[in-house]
Amino acid sequence: MSSFKTIRPSDLSAAQLQAYLQGAVAPRPIAFASTIDQDGQVNLSPFSFFNLFSTKPPVLIFSPARRVRDNTTKHTLENALAVPEVVINVVNYAIVEQASLASTEYDKNVNEFVKAGLTPIPSEIVKPPRVAESPVSFECKVQQVIPMGTEGGAGNLILCEVLLMHINEAILDEKGAISPFKIDLVARMGGDWYCRANGEALFEIPKPLTTKGIGIDQLPTAIRQSNVLTGNNLARLANIEKLPTLESLAAVAAPTVSPADKHLKAKELLDAGKLLEAWKVLLQD
Repeated sequence: MSSFKTIRPSDLSAAQLQAYLQGAVAPRPIAFASTIDQDGQVNLSPFSFFNLFSTKPPVLIFSPARRVRDNTTKHTLENALAVPEVVINVVNYAIVEQASLASTEYDKNVNEFVKAGLTPIPSEIVKPPRVAESPVSFECKVQQVIPMGTEGGAGNLILCEVLLMHINEAILDEKGAISPFKIDLVARMGGDWYCRANGEALFEIPKPLTTKGIGIDQLPTAIRQSNVLTGNNLARLANIEKLPTLESLAAVAAPTVSPADKHLKAKELLDAGKLLEAWKVLLQD
C-alpha cells in the first residue's frame, strides 16, 4: 500500500506551501494579461492561477497573488483596480518563452511588449492592447476584484467578463472549431516546468452527455475483478447504456483470442479507443 505524506498548510512557509500546491494542482492554463494604468502605461504579464468559470455570461478569472518575497502587489492588480479593463491572451508553444520573459519584474514604466518582442494590437472595445502573436484574445471588463488575504502569497481574484473574442483562423479545423492540435497550448506545472498540449499528450474520452453509463458496479464480476484491466479501462467499458451481447456486436470486427489472453487483448483495444471491439473480445467464450 502507498505511503502518504500528510501536511498541515499552517506548518509550512508560504514558499514551501506554494511549491506543493503548484506541483499538485497542474497543468494550469496561462492568462497572458495586458492592462493599462491611468497614465496610459501598458503592462503585460502571465498568470497561471487562471481559468474559465462561466459561459453565460462568459467569465474568466485570474489571480495576481501578493508576492511571497515581500508581500507587495503586482502592477496588473494595481492597473485592474485603476482601469477595470483587461485583455487575456492565450499562450501557446510559439510564444511560451516570450510569455515567460514578460513575467520578469520590470519597473512600472517598462513596457513588457517591447522587452518580450511581442506586437501590440489596438483592442476594439477596451483600452489595453491585444497580443498579435496570441492565437486567441479576450477583451474583458473587470466585474470585481476579490482579495483573498493580506499576507504574501494571498491571491486577488479578478473576475473578467468577456466582451469580445479574437480567434486566429489558422487554428480552426474544417468544421470551424478550435483544433487542439493547431492551437498548440501550453500550461504551467510546478517549479520551472511547463507542459505542451499536443501530439501524444492529447487523447479523447467520450462523455455520456445524453445517456447514463451503467457504472463499474454493473460490469460482470470476471471483468470487474480483472488483474489486467485498469480503473480507466473499466470506466471506459462501463460508459455504455447497457451491457452488450455477442449478437448485438455481430457486425463488429474483432480478433479471436484464447480465454487466457482476453483481458490483455481487451486492454490493448481499449487503450486504442476501440470500445466495441474490446467488448466483443471480452464476451467471447
